[in-house]
Amino acid sequence: MGARRVGVYLAHPKPGSFNHALFEAVVDELRGRGCEVLAHDLYAEGFAPELTAGETGTVDPADESADPQLALHRAEVATLDALVLVHPNWWGMPPAVLAGWVQRVMAPGVAYKLGTADGEPAGLLRAGRALVLNTSDTPEAREHGEFGDPLQRIWAACVLPYVGVEDVRRVVFRTVTDSSADTRAQWLRQAREEASALID
Repeated sequence: MGARRVGVYLAHPKPGSFNHALFEAVVDELRGRGCEVLAHDLYAEGFAPELTAGETGTVDPADESADPQLALHRAEVATLDALVLVHPNWWGMPPAVLAGWVQRVMAPGVAYKLGTADGEPAGLLRAGRALVLNTSDTPEAREHGEFGDPLQRIWAACVLPYVGVEDVRRVVFRTVTDSSADTRAQWLRQAREEASALID
């Protein structure tokens, strides 16, 4: 693939969290491999997650948004070769700031268009690949058996294919709370390897 322009998005409010460490490792790895990395810590940037009434409906990409931060994110996401999303599993959902980012940035006219009456979308993003890195304190057997792994459905079925991303990769690091320093170091190496593989 040779993806050279990659957006990396972090959704965790606590500086020093393991999510931050994953984010920093991935950004460092991709930049070290010559990628242009657009790195966004959504909480630190104060990204507003609330979709406004004026933002509903199809967006004309040529129009300037009243929210310059939103306009920047929409313009950037359309130019990416790949995406990396880093976030914890909270109640089987991404944090609100990332859910809001999807709703506001992945807008019709920017990330997809509805081409048929039955609601089948045509993805507009050029990014062919995405990597989702999740942290969790739920054991894998319970996540799959009791909850059905809702984050897998969200990213690999409901969101990313809808906007044209066909290759969706996901890694879950668990359980984080009781993990050792050695285990976390191993996880960070794995995150670097996954980021590297994303651009091969």
